[in-house]
Amino acid sequence: MSSEDVRILLKTPRLVLRQFTENDVDFLFDLNSDPEVMRYLTGGVPTAREEIADRIIPFHLAVYDRLDRLGTWAAQSSTSGEFLGWFHLRSGKDSDITNVELGYRLRRSAWNKGYATEGSRALITLGFTELRVERIFAHTMTLNAASRRVMEKCGLTLVGTIPYDGPFEIEGAVLGQVEYAIIKSGWQR
Repeated sequence: MSSEDVRILLKTPRLVLRQFTENDVDFLFDLNSDPEVMRYLTGGVPTAREEIADRIIPFHLAVYDRLDRLGTWAAQSSTSGEFLGWFHLRSGKDSDITNVELGYRLRRSAWNKGYATEGSRALITLGFTELRVERIFAHTMTLNAASRRVMEKCGLTLVGTIPYDGPFEIEGAVLGQVEYAIIKSGWQR
């Protein structure tokens, strides 16, 4: 796939969200190898390069063909083109495309610069204005204060706490995960 063939989902003042390609394996590997980035996801355990190349990238590519603008999108700087991480809007339980999950993962060098909020707000706007989404939700570990702040800045409100039942030893797992959400009518206000 040439760079001309890469589909851009959206642009913000500082970000370009574009399709992943098979050429992004090293970017994802570097992102998922940072123990601080993975702290509340895997307890800091990196993702194997082979898993990224053989499972994760093909999964992302397949979603682009099946769902209209839902999926995981590579985020890069609009000025330098530097890979910053990714954002996603994914269909909810039972492939529900009206109740979708918001997510993001950014390189540590992109933290505390407003990128997570900027990209998330742009996806929320896209979901509610163009994709017939009625509800957007997000999850994070209860202790992940930075991610919770992003959700709140984007207008999502705390729905509740759910137990963590994942396979990794994660700091604060005993406190569970929190779910935040926003509905279209609340966003329109």
